[in-house]
Amino acid sequence: MGRQRDDAGAAVVDFVLVSVLLLGLFLLVFQVGVALHVRNVLIASAADGARYGANADRTPREGAEQAQRVVAQALGARLAGAVRCEPVEGGTVDGAPVVDIRCTGPVPSLVGDALTLTVHGHALEEAR
Repeated sequence: MGRQRDDAGAAVVDFVLVSVLLLGLFLLVFQVGVALHVRNVLIASAADGARYGANADRTPREGAEQAQRVVAQALGARLAGAVRCEPVEGGTVDGAPVVDIRCTGPVPSLVGDALTLTVHGHALEEAR
């Protein structure tokens, strides 16, 4: 007669294999969420800075500084230090002058800052 196989410990192996896959999936979803959050913050900051700089008594440089302050409030000092917001000269939309603020910064990830985002915010410039 042959020996019967012992399945003791098979549940542990199954658990480890499945949990590794689930952990990887969780980390991937988390990373996508972080990237979308940073993207949305940069877009909102650039748009806010453009609106601020488009006021009649403000300059585009002041708009870029406002965008930088909004980024620092939303993302924290470490990440905000890597983000650069600056005005882009000569912006027009359908012939009308606009203030264009460009914000560029890295997306933090588990493997370093491999992705860099660049976004623009536009606002119609008021008469000065």
